[in-house]
This record gives sequence, structure tokens and C-alpha cells, in this order.
Amino acid sequence: MRGRYSLAALTCILLGMLFMPRPAAAQEYGYAAKRPVIGGACPGCPWGALADKVKAAMKPAGYDVQVCYNCSGIDSVRIVAERRTPLPLTPQQAADRPPSPKAPVDFGVVNLDFLVDAYRGAGRYKADGPRTNLRLIARIEDPNYYLVAVRADSWITDLAQIKERRLPVKILAEDSLRADMVLDFYGINAKELEAWGGSRVSTDATNRNGFDVIVCFANSLNNTPESNVWYELSQKGNLRFLQLPDDLLADMAKASEWEIGNAPVNLIRGMEKPVKTIITSGTAIYGRADMPEQFAYDVARAMDEQKRLLIFSLIPFSYNPDVVWQARGVPLHPGAERYYREKGYVNRGGSLAR
Repeated sequence: MRGRYSLAALTCILLGMLFMPRPAAAQEYGYAAKRPVIGGACPGCPWGALADKVKAAMKPAGYDVQVCYNCSGIDSVRIVAERRTPLPLTPQQAADRPPSPKAPVDFGVVNLDFLVDAYRGAGRYKADGPRTNLRLIARIEDPNYYLVAVRADSWITDLAQIKERRLPVKILAEDSLRADMVLDFYGINAKELEAWGGSRVSTDATNRNGFDVIVCFANSLNNTPESNVWYELSQKGNLRFLQLPDDLLADMAKASEWEIGNAPVNLIRGMEKPVKTIITSGTAIYGRADMPEQFAYDVARAMDEQKRLLIFSLIPFSYNPDVVWQARGVPLHPGAERYYREKGYVNRGGSLAR
């Protein structure tokens, strides 16, 4: 009898092990489960705002996209390219965003410049080498303008006056090739600036009091971390926007692969006339070459069919069939390309190298 009971107990244990739930990451996430993970940034950031729209657009197709709200910054593309799991939230991040899924990231949202640099192994990703497994799914339009302004109550009318008069100014400048090109053009370097009693401070700085000059891009007047320097300081005080010289703009456009155009009047408080500058547009939805073709097709189709969702966002996103399939030479995923060819979008706006 004891042997029979032992055998029955053992059978129950084995059956329990057979039917016990598998680990959550294997069971609940990924393409097959229709719960893929998309890498983005905070909900109030451009990449997070677009990731939320991808999630909403994919819902009618039966997908429950899970958003990583801290797959951002320079590691954003690395996380997707290497199929990493999200890092834990920092205490500061935990205060303003939901926790990230504990599963590998399947695809992502990132600024077009980041995607292009990562694919080429250039710029901020030069030390990484080319990440040729990256593939574009959709390029979404969102305008960016490069701007330079000074306090209106200063008598600075040209940045050349800073070095000429050794002015002890506080310059708020983003960390980018473009900002470096502007300051280098006028011979302004951090060491000399500090010797005159001035400083160069990141636009991310929490202490922005006492600024004299701002050198930074703006995507629109909103409170995103990328543009809130304009949102904040244009409201707290009066700004005077400066026109950069044509030869500098030409060099910046070539180095950045941006265009020369105009920032529109009243884009920001104090901008009383259009400002000629360099401009660009593009936030990319992207993935890896190993992404299932049908999934890439479904994303491309969802963003097209649900494109009206884009206008109801923090950022003025829009969908343009002429460029949705282009990312300066980053290859289209075959699934996305199949959809765009069916719709007749490919080659409407030029070559794939655009």
C-alpha cells in the first residue's frame, strides 16, 4: 500500500511540475505572445511619447506592446541591438514613470541621428563600431530647429563679442557636435571662458539662473527634457534670437546631415521673426534584422492606418509616406519594406539613402 501511495504522490508531483507556470519573461513577452517590448524614454520625453503611440496603434492588430520607459540616452540603441533587458529604474526615474518589463527589448524608438550613428559606428557610437543588425521600421516626422539666443537685456548682438571683449558669460549649451561647432566658430572654448569668469553649462543643468547665452535645438515649445530649457527660460525672461552666419550654417548642415531652413515666427516667446537655421525631422521606430518579417509588416501597417493618433501627442508628430521608409541609408526591415511597396510609398520621396 505504501508503495502505491508513494507512486501516486510521485505522479502528482511530476504532473504538477509539468503544468506549473513557466517563467514570466518566457511566457508573457515577445513576438509570439503578441506582447513585444519596445524601448523608449520617459512618458514626457519624445521617445516615450512615440512609444506610447506605437502601443496604441498596435492594439487593434491584437498586440499588447510593453513599454520600457528607461531604455533611453546613449544606451538606447545598444539595448535594442544587443537584445538586453531594461536596467532597473533609478530612484529619480521611479518617481515619474512605470517600471520596465523584465524581458529582452524587441524593438525601439530613438532619434534618427542616434540610429544613423549607431548603424554606421559614428559620432557618439564611434567606439562601438557599426551595428549593422539595426533595421528601420518607420520614420516619423517631428520638426527640430537649431537656435541660439541671448538675454534681451544684454547688449550681445553677435557671439563674436564674447571673445573680443572677454565677456564673463554663462553659456547654456547642449552636448553635441552642433553646439561645439557654434562655439568653435567664434573661438570660444571652456578653458578661456572660465579664465574670463564665465562658464559653459549643460542645458540639462537644474541651475539655469544667471544665464547669458543658450545654444540648443528645440523640437517645439514643450516641457520635454530635450527642449524645456526654451520652455522655461523664454517664459521667465525675455530672449533675443541670433542669426548665425551662412557659412557656419552650411558647415553645420553638412556635418549633421540636417537642412537649412527657417524656424517659424513665434515658435518660442520672443521669436518675433523667422530665424534662418539648420532644421531636421525624424524619430525612428526600429528593430533588429532578426525581427520576424510579419511583425515588422504589422508595425509599419499599424503606424500608417492609425497615423491620426500621432497628432494627439506631446510632440507634433506626423506621418509622411515620402520619408517614412528612409533613414539616411539605414536599411529597411524586409517586413516594413513589403508593406511600403504594397502601398506605393517606396521611391515616392527619393532614394533609400535620403
